[in-house]
Amino acid sequence: MKDIETKEDISLLVNEFYSKVLEDESLAPFFSDLDFEKHMPKMIHFWSFALLNEPGYTTNVVEKHLHMPLKEEHFQKWISLFNETVDSNFSGEVAKQANQRAMLIGWTIKSKIPQ
Repeated sequence: MKDIETKEDISLLVNEFYSKVLEDESLAPFFSDLDFEKHMPKMIHFWSFALLNEPGYTTNVVEKHLHMPLKEEHFQKWISLFNETVDSNFSGEVAKQANQRAMLIGWTIKSKIPQ
């Protein structure tokens, strides 16, 4: 398998990941009111910024999630699905970095949400 190298790779990752999220009964409700036509380009831009150093992403990802009633099991499932998606499509340093960044993002959001 190849590593994550292009914005097209990021697009594949994000689209496949969100397909899994929307099929998961514990995570899907958090996305029921989301306009995916507008959301997906933002997520592709975020991960392109985080993994490929694409400039211009300025949204605070943590802030965007603070209003959600997320619990430990939601974070664990999110990370599990993300890692599964990365690992089934990519292999290499950037793929490892993607999994590490997802873990860090999940931990950061979780630490800011009152439990």
